[in-house]
Amino acid sequence: MGFHYLDNSATTRVSEAAANKAIELMREIFGNPSSLHSFGFEAEKELSATRMTIAEVIGAKENEIFFTSGGTESNNIALMGAAEALKRRGNKIVTTAIEHHSVLDTAKHLESLGFEVEFVYPKNKNGFDIKDFESAITDKTILVSVMMTNNETGLMPPIAKIPAIIKRKGAPALFHIDAVQGFGKETINVSSLKCDLMSISAHKIHGPKGTGALYIRKGVRVLPRTFGGKQEAKIRPGTEALPLIGAFGVAASEINVSKNREKILELNTYLRQKLTEFDDIIINSPDDASPYILNFSATGIRSETMLHHLSDFGVYVSSGSACSKGGKSHVLSALKIDDDLADSAIRVSFSKENTKEDIDALLEALAAGLNTLQRKRK
Repeated sequence: MGFHYLDNSATTRVSEAAANKAIELMREIFGNPSSLHSFGFEAEKELSATRMTIAEVIGAKENEIFFTSGGTESNNIALMGAAEALKRRGNKIVTTAIEHHSVLDTAKHLESLGFEVEFVYPKNKNGFDIKDFESAITDKTILVSVMMTNNETGLMPPIAKIPAIIKRKGAPALFHIDAVQGFGKETINVSSLKCDLMSISAHKIHGPKGTGALYIRKGVRVLPRTFGGKQEAKIRPGTEALPLIGAFGVAASEINVSKNREKILELNTYLRQKLTEFDDIIINSPDDASPYILNFSATGIRSETMLHHLSDFGVYVSSGSACSKGGKSHVLSALKIDDDLADSAIRVSFSKENTKEDIDALLEALAAGLNTLQRKRK
């Protein structure tokens, strides 16, 4: 029995080059980047080189990249920091009902502090009506936060249309994009997207867990949430985790969006086609979703039961966001997917390391599961 890992939206395997870089920065160039001696200077050069690499990947400037512990912290700094900085200019925050919990829970916390938060809901599993953003954004809106790619179904909200709405409404709003699931998979240019803030993470692109970055457009004021040092221009003080950050830079330098996307699209198309041959499979992802994520339901079989069955075959997928730890999916609920289907949902998420053999192993295990588990249920 082989090993078939198809849970890459949860995390990816660190690339060999990225892992080697982390070891080098732990064992050889291990100085503190803030130290004034030559050893510290060498570490600072590594930090600056990585900052430049990340900036180039998203079309930003080096001084617009601030390293964090990952996507969750980046989202927290973006929302809390922007709301605090702009609270004298308005009180409203607009986001969507399908965001990652690091955005949703932060927005709810801001609501408890007296901010007005409006959650825009999708019309159905295929996405949003842009008119709902038109209605939600007003001249009192100080922040709009919308994800690039949904981590459960791959749905891609209409982020390209939002800056024009903000401008048309005369809102003082900053526009934040949670690009954790889009970074490395979509071609990103922060200038073209007209965003002020963007969150990204290393461990979704074959980098290590524990590091990420927040893009803050030059001239944008975001107040820090932690204090104690001058690192990262005081946006995220504390000694930088250079081994993780350096490995992040190597992983980012290995990104080849067009080549990887072509391969992933082939795998996604193949899996979709094969899934339509099953009578008891319903696909929950929209047709135009990110090819990196495919969500479907094995009707009548609870997700947890099917996950255990698939893992017995060496196939590793998930039922949704790893952060939910098996809890009810707020995303599928917001997408108006029937509760029975939501309880049976399986998320397959691809990386450049996946092959057709992984898909065939999934299909074989799935067929066995549908046969065995449904018979037991009867």
